[in-house]
Amino acid sequence: MTGLLVVTAVPAEAEAVRAGLPDPSTAVLPVGVGPAVAAATTARLLALAEAAGRPYRGVVSAGVAGGFAGRADVGATVLGSVSVAADLGAESPAGFLPVDELGMPPEWLGGGLALAADPGLLAALRAGLPTATVGAVLTVSTVTGTAASTDALRRRHPDAVAEAMEGYGVAVAAAQAGVPFAELRTVSNPVGPRDRDAWRMREALAALTTAAAALT
Repeated sequence: MTGLLVVTAVPAEAEAVRAGLPDPSTAVLPVGVGPAVAAATTARLLALAEAAGRPYRGVVSAGVAGGFAGRADVGATVLGSVSVAADLGAESPAGFLPVDELGMPPEWLGGGLALAADPGLLAALRAGLPTATVGAVLTVSTVTGTAASTDALRRRHPDAVAEAMEGYGVAVAAAQAGVPFAELRTVSNPVGPRDRDAWRMREALAALTTAAAALT
C-alpha cells in the first residue's frame, strides 16, 4: 500500500504542496480545474494504483480557495468537514433548488450532495494543523462574484467556510474507490464581488506550503 495521494487543480498548487512535504515520496499531482476533470483524473489515478497492487491509503484535495469573510479570512488554512456540490441543481422562480430536491436519489449523486471527510484522516490533519478553520467547503463550477450570490450561499450553507472548484469531484472519486478523503485549502481571497487586486495568491501558496507539513 502506498501513502497519500494529494491532488491539486493547477501545477502552482502542486509545487507549493511539494515544497512543504516532510515525505518527498508522497504523490502530489495537478488534476485540472473544476469538479468534472478533477473527479475523472482522480478516479483514474486511484484505479491505476489499485490495479498495480499499490492502492493509496487516502486522497486529499488541496489548493487555494475563496473564504467567507468572518469565517475564513485571507491567509487562513481550512479543513473541510464536508465537501458540498453547491451549485448542482436548478433555477426556479422561488430561487435555487438543489438537485436532491428534484427527486434525485443519493446513489445518482455519488452518495449525495455533501460528502463528509473521513473522520480519521480529518482528525490527523486537525492534529497537525490545530489553528485551521474546520467547516463545509463548497464546490462550485462558477466562482461566486457578486454580493447577492454570496448572501444566497451563506443562507443555503450556514456552515460553509470556503469555496473552491474541485473538492466534491475528488470526494466522489474517493468514495467510489472506497478510499478515505479530506480537503485542505488556504484562503487567497474573500468570497464576494470579484476583485483580483484583493487576491493574495502568493500568500495563500506560502500558507499551503506550511500546511503541507501535516500531510504525513
